[in-house]
Amino acid sequence: MPFPPRIEHVGPTDPRKPQMEPEVREAFHSKEDLSKPRKRNLLRLKKRTWIIISIIALLCLLGIIAGVAVHLWKINRYPDYTKLAYRLEDEYSGPSFFDNFDFFSEWDPALGNVTYVERADAIQSNLSFTSNTAAVIRVDNLNKTAPNGRRSVRIESKKHYDGGLFVFDVANSPHGCGTWPALWLTDTSNWPKNGEIDVMEAVNTAATGNQMTLHTGQGCKMNVKQKQTGHILDNDCWNKTNANAGCGVRGQPATYGKEFNERGGGVYAMEYREAGIRFWFWDRMSIPADVSSGTNPDPSTWGEALADFPNTECDITSHFKNQSIIANIDLCGPWAGKTKYYERQAQCPDTCEQYIATADMGNAFWQFNSFKVYQTQ
Repeated sequence: MPFPPRIEHVGPTDPRKPQMEPEVREAFHSKEDLSKPRKRNLLRLKKRTWIIISIIALLCLLGIIAGVAVHLWKINRYPDYTKLAYRLEDEYSGPSFFDNFDFFSEWDPALGNVTYVERADAIQSNLSFTSNTAAVIRVDNLNKTAPNGRRSVRIESKKHYDGGLFVFDVANSPHGCGTWPALWLTDTSNWPKNGEIDVMEAVNTAATGNQMTLHTGQGCKMNVKQKQTGHILDNDCWNKTNANAGCGVRGQPATYGKEFNERGGGVYAMEYREAGIRFWFWDRMSIPADVSSGTNPDPSTWGEALADFPNTECDITSHFKNQSIIANIDLCGPWAGKTKYYERQAQCPDTCEQYIATADMGNAFWQFNSFKVYQTQ
């Protein structure tokens, strides 16, 4: 049997043994951890990552803060209603009140059940008359039937305005089932392009108070800061939204109708300027001295408005032009005659058209003491 091959012992100094580099041998013998450089690199990478994350988080926070700041700026924007000095430009009062108005006698553009009459017919039928202190327009309460609805009156000022301070002294407002009266301003030849300003408007029993509303073309909104005591109804003034509801503000019940009349009426002031359109109301016992005297009325002293329509998201000068003062008493139509308002809200009998054909409408009249229009000095 052959002998197994001889196995020789290789000693540590045997030149046939692979030798370590001096640095490695030193590290090996000193037990130094060769993974430390990798750990240091990993720590540096983690540090850089956290720095980047912190920077991104800071930028996001700054973005949020900037967004909130912009939002707060937007919702708190408000025009500068600086004090303006006003002088009396026009007065509508006394026996000559109607001389400054045209009597509208065409088909009712609001689609009401009414026949508007000319001035001569209105005077002869006692549907309009004046005294030294008042002017009255009313619905015909004698001849209750007419082919297109009861006879009534609609007047439009011959003069048009592009701004000013308007003071309306009103002694009586029309009310009762089927009524749709309004005191308003517009350019009838360019509606809604040149806008509409409703100073006093209500329907039927008018128990909810006066409604002040703007109607415009596209691009006029009131979802902005408003300084007012009235209740916001809608905030888009565009006539093609919300069935032409406009952007409205409603006052308390005493600002229109039976309660308003029982207190002797009151005074509405409407300031129409570049900064916005504002309304104030005072009952007969609370009228400011500068309004009563008619000498240099100063809206800056009247306190918070009943309704405020600032120019924040509505260019007043482009949406409202060439405004004529209009007063009328419409009947039924798409507002007063609508089931929601006629039957449910006002609890009125029959249908609107049936009611006005036979009902006593003795409360359906406007009585104006005066209209005064002031312009800046």
